[in-house]
Amino acid sequence: MSDHTSELGHVRPWRHIERRKSRQIRVGSVLVGGDAPISVQSMTNTPTSDAAATIDQIRQLEEAGADIVRVSCPDVESTQAFRTIVREAKVPLVADIHFHYKRGIEAAEAGAACLRINPGNIGSPDRVRDVIQAARDNGCSMRIGVNAGSLEKELLEKYGEPCPDAMVESALNHARILQDNDFHEFKISVKASDPFLTVAAYQQLADAIDCPLHLGVTEAGPLRTGTIKSSIGLGSMLWAGIGDTIRVSLAADPVEEIKVGFDILKSLGLRHRGVNIIACPSCARQGFNVIETVGLLEEKLAHISTPMSLSVIGCVVNGPGEALYTDIGFTGGGKGAGMVYLNGKIAHKQANEGMIDHIVELVEQKAAELEAARAAELQAAE
Repeated sequence: MSDHTSELGHVRPWRHIERRKSRQIRVGSVLVGGDAPISVQSMTNTPTSDAAATIDQIRQLEEAGADIVRVSCPDVESTQAFRTIVREAKVPLVADIHFHYKRGIEAAEAGAACLRINPGNIGSPDRVRDVIQAARDNGCSMRIGVNAGSLEKELLEKYGEPCPDAMVESALNHARILQDNDFHEFKISVKASDPFLTVAAYQQLADAIDCPLHLGVTEAGPLRTGTIKSSIGLGSMLWAGIGDTIRVSLAADPVEEIKVGFDILKSLGLRHRGVNIIACPSCARQGFNVIETVGLLEEKLAHISTPMSLSVIGCVVNGPGEALYTDIGFTGGGKGAGMVYLNGKIAHKQANEGMIDHIVELVEQKAAELEAARAAELQAAE
């Protein structure tokens, strides 16, 4: 589906986002940059040395739709367990390396698809070069991860505080080390907990280098406020065409990071996964309890990964209009019943009682139809 076409195929040229042209790298089986879809990733928070617990959390992230999962490797026990974890994972794993460059070498040998290093704490250029060689020898890509909270001492002395210039200078200095060693399979992030600082740094970096950019507002906070902060920061950059892969950093269940990441991309028409529910905030005109209904539908439709749209509107003021542009719609009416719309057209009346189960059934049927049609297209293309 085009990023400026609705689920029902209506062309909307004013929704088009012109993405920054970056070169493309590979993180295991996932392409990042160029014309590849913007990938969504999260990070495990279990002790990596507990392979079973970490694998279980990766499974949950995979089910939520994660394209890439990052795993911290702080010690030898973690890199030893990482080898087992890699074998069980269905998505590429990024090994997160801080302070101990040898952990990066061990993680590469254990099967990491990508190594994430923080230039401010990995050590000397010689140590970085050793990690580069390990990445090259084992087919890993790399991410240079610059954080405002861990900039190099000399840059803090030069600029006085974390600022976009300092963060971009750090990123480019370390990119130069990779490039001087003829290593080009890398992406860069320049994250801060302040969305203003984050956006300014990425804007500057986007003009300075053509590598893929990993977006994130780091340490964004708890679920609600962190989601808002991340949506503002990431949304601003994505709207401007900046960004090739994203991670929403929340002090919450990592699965929530995947959900929020996809919702951000879905809102901008950059990725389409699952059911996009359009719902009114409700008022005295509502013909049924909209808020309760939408909450239950969101829960009951969480297993649907097929892209489609569903409008659930409490009354006839906006309901019919919204239903014209959604795959399935329900508009509240009077006398305990509402109207069901399919593919933008009136289909039938439905009593409020049993309405939730009926909508779930319709969505599941639509998902099956779309998946069958997609399978047929793929078969025909072969």
